[in-house]
Amino acid sequence: MLPSPAASALRRLGADLALARKRRKEALKTWAIRMQVSVPTLMKMEKGDPTVSMGVYATAIWLINRHEALGELADPAHDKAALETEVRAAKARYQPKGKQDA
Repeated sequence: MLPSPAASALRRLGADLALARKRRKEALKTWAIRMQVSVPTLMKMEKGDPTVSMGVYATAIWLINRHEALGELADPAHDKAALETEVRAAKARYQPKGKQDA
């Protein structure tokens, strides 16, 4: 079971991909053929079903020419939690002796 925020984001992704297909006036069957998946799989993806493989979502994202965005999803430069940890560790290493945190 997915955490609620992740499930919600996946449903939104599926809905956005469905809208992108519809805006292109592509039928489910045609889009499924282009993605090399079955129509039921495409329909599940468009509902944000977490059992659909990441590859299917990636293919749909590629079809709408947004595949470069995939590389940004887990970019370490945008990992705020890791950055905050590194900043705290750096502050602790370079804090003058005897100085307390405010």
